[in-house]
Amino acid sequence: MPLEAIELVRGNDPTHCVIWLHGLGADGHDFEPVVPELNLDLAVRFILPHAPIRPVTLNGGMQMRAWYDINPGDVRSGADEIRESASLIHELVENETARGIPSSRIALAGFSQGGVVALQLAVRAEQPFAGVVALSTYLHNHENVGDEVSFASVNTPIFMAHGTLDPMIPLSRAVSSRNALEALNYNVEWRQYDMAHQVCYDEIADISAFLNLIFMRKT
Repeated sequence: MPLEAIELVRGNDPTHCVIWLHGLGADGHDFEPVVPELNLDLAVRFILPHAPIRPVTLNGGMQMRAWYDINPGDVRSGADEIRESASLIHELVENETARGIPSSRIALAGFSQGGVVALQLAVRAEQPFAGVVALSTYLHNHENVGDEVSFASVNTPIFMAHGTLDPMIPLSRAVSSRNALEALNYNVEWRQYDMAHQVCYDEIADISAFLNLIFMRKT
């Protein structure tokens, strides 16, 4: 089934798009308040999809919105669901392309689980994206990602940000992911903040600057 999503438009006749994926247990409304805080120079359409509802092992099998299952006993759990979720997001990309916004003017953004899926799609895509915003997240199976990256994606700029006090996803896991991407010649803009598993004001300002930069390159 196609994903349900919230659509917000900043400006008239959007020429660019951001597809923003929420974290575990949240929904597309989670980052809705952030959109007006972004100081963007161009007209942009924001697509905020809702993840499917599924049982999550980490939370005792409770049903909730999740892009994939998390099993604390298996750090590589959820691999198939990550791929499935990436395919669902790719459908949203194709829909935007049909509406006149090519992937080169689409940025993928994601927080926590959403960031995992955004990176999963971006580094394997056969078409370049404008960029990726990966917040408080990691690259799934980063040790072997080099076997699957596409040549077309290497020029996709990546903004990675993480909290130094994050109790959910250790900073070291994010750093290992960044290092793996840089080893494959991705251009990663790295930021870290004195915060937990969250988003802070300074981070929003840095995201705004990143989006403005990559979108101005693709006008």
